[in-house]
Amino acid sequence: MEEMEEELKCPVCGSFYREPIILPCSHNLCQACARNILVQTPESESPQSRRASGSGVSDYDYLDLDKMSLYSEADSGYGSYGGFASAPTTPCQKSPNGVRVFPPAMPPPATHLSPALAPVPRNSCITCPQCHRSLILDDRGLRGFPKNRVLEGVIDRYQQSKAAALKCQLCEKAPKEATVMCEQCDVFYCDPCRLRCHPPRGPLAKHRLVPPAQGRVSRRLSPRKVSTCTDHELENHSMYCVQCKMPVCYQCLEEGKHSSHEVKALGAMWKLHKSQLSQALNGLSDRAKEAKEFLVQLRNMVQQIQENSVEFEACLVAQCDALIDALNRRKAQLLARVNKEHEHKLKVVRDQISHCTVKLRQTTGLMEYCLEVIKENDPSGFLQISDALIRRVHLTEDQWGKGTLTPRMTTDFDLSLDNSPLLQSIHQLDFVQMKAQPRNCDAIHFQTTKASSPVPATPILQLEECCTHNNSATLSWKQPPLSTVPAEGYILELDDGNGGQFREVYVGKETMCTVDGLHFNSTYNARVKAFNKTGVSQYSKTLVLQTSEVAWFAFDPGSAHSDIIFSNDNLTVTCSSYDDRVVLGKTGFSKGVHYWEITVDRYDNHPDPAFGVARIDVMKDVMLGKDDKAWAMYVDNNRSWFMHNNSHTNRTEGGIAKGATIGVLLDLNRKTLTFFVNDEQQGPIAFENMEGLFFPAVSLNRNVQVTLHTGLPVPDFYSSRASIA
Repeated sequence: MEEMEEELKCPVCGSFYREPIILPCSHNLCQACARNILVQTPESESPQSRRASGSGVSDYDYLDLDKMSLYSEADSGYGSYGGFASAPTTPCQKSPNGVRVFPPAMPPPATHLSPALAPVPRNSCITCPQCHRSLILDDRGLRGFPKNRVLEGVIDRYQQSKAAALKCQLCEKAPKEATVMCEQCDVFYCDPCRLRCHPPRGPLAKHRLVPPAQGRVSRRLSPRKVSTCTDHELENHSMYCVQCKMPVCYQCLEEGKHSSHEVKALGAMWKLHKSQLSQALNGLSDRAKEAKEFLVQLRNMVQQIQENSVEFEACLVAQCDALIDALNRRKAQLLARVNKEHEHKLKVVRDQISHCTVKLRQTTGLMEYCLEVIKENDPSGFLQISDALIRRVHLTEDQWGKGTLTPRMTTDFDLSLDNSPLLQSIHQLDFVQMKAQPRNCDAIHFQTTKASSPVPATPILQLEECCTHNNSATLSWKQPPLSTVPAEGYILELDDGNGGQFREVYVGKETMCTVDGLHFNSTYNARVKAFNKTGVSQYSKTLVLQTSEVAWFAFDPGSAHSDIIFSNDNLTVTCSSYDDRVVLGKTGFSKGVHYWEITVDRYDNHPDPAFGVARIDVMKDVMLGKDDKAWAMYVDNNRSWFMHNNSHTNRTEGGIAKGATIGVLLDLNRKTLTFFVNDEQQGPIAFENMEGLFFPAVSLNRNVQVTLHTGLPVPDFYSSRASIA
């Protein structure tokens, strides 16, 4: 039944309905809350003036929402009754449930009457805070709306089912746990009080005593107060008008209000609608069952994706390692060839050195011998050997002829490694086909094809389809109309938003791409080129893109803890656990100055929620700031602390309550993080030297509900202080 609780709460006050009334749009409101959101309309729009003009409208006329512009998701938080020429614009507030409501145009007059009986200002208008349909009240005011007795009964049963153990109703001080209930007295007794106040004798002996749980059930099933007619308070509903779709009393039929309408017995229509509701619930139950099965399937898919990812990565690493091993083997073979050439060159040179050394030694010996012969003074002896020596000298000189003193081997290695085809193949290494669930390495294929056709033509950026939103940019392009060379894919490049170098942000076959995670308030240059097996085309013309000055974002259900509960288009969060759980914003910041606020919609039992920034991989099941991935301020109803890596600093007096506003200022230009409570700075600068990518973050439990407000400019006092500094 806990999942039903939101259905039992008023969209204005956020509490369980008290005396709920049913609006013509079928939504419910507390009677007091309905009175609080009444707005007085001009006299020309009143039901009386319309009847006088003969327009023939009913008591509850829906106003033209297109003309009134009561609500727009893109507005700045203000609504106006544009259908009234003189009606002032009225600030729009948000209820704890996140819907927008309109406060009264003027404070209600002081009165001691109940909300139902207190007079309603003339020409009052009420706007449903859920569907935003408006209607003008007649003279009956809020008494013209029927009371939802069924909803009251459901709330009573729900609150009773959530109550603690049943207590004795007659104990004077601390009530003891009840042991029986008297059905006739409708009183719960503990054993001592039963013996003292309800003895089993006399008239009380005939009373029936039952266990407390059974008594609570019988009390729930006891007849409830019968609803009465809104027009005739002394008459009970007895019939049902099919055309008006409402219960009516006997006097309504007597007055002829429903004379031409089809009227049926109340009991018969009660059974018929119960049957129709049961049939509708059967269909809804089937959808809920399918949704549960689908969630199980998705959770199984998460597990399967993780397993397949590990297996796929292992296969990819194995194949790449195989390529690396093959390259290492080829490297060893090429090195062996280099070593062989090296040894061959050394052998040739060393042999030539040895041969030349021997020959030089012989030549030197001959020269020394000839010099000694020349020293001889005996002519006859000299002439006997001179001819032979002259011939030996000439012969030896001829042996040192051309080429003898030339190296037989060069020092250069005539080996040139041609690695360009392999480098091109490595750059073209890519997935040809991605299997959904690969079971072995054969399921992963790579392509290393060579060029065989001309390069494609330069792509054309389609400016009418290119745009930016927040810190995201969407770009679209196409091939020239007369291009005959097909493109196998495209490469999209962006610079760093500061006039730096381009980098690849997308490679694929699609002709449209959205790039997230850009810097806010930055100017980016984008260009695209096409490629095929032959090569790449020229770049397209450069497109200039400007990101938003301020950030608009919501909480991210994808990265939040499973106990976080989202509503109001993911701007409002609470928790289903008593333990602290973390939720992050969808947008990360790494540059610029950013400011956002968080309002406390519900604050029970003095919890200590935390607000700040965190990395994407912060722990989600502990208070924000417990690890080194978060920088936060946690605050209770009296004081606050700053916390990072479970270190608490700078205790500051002053806490929060329901309706409080917490501001977070992340100045990445100065690398600081500052907090505010109700537009006043809370303590000194909380953290300095902030560098990297940060996401807005909140941690809270079930006692807290908060709403995020983004797209806010930096506070004026901070801007002026920054300019002075």
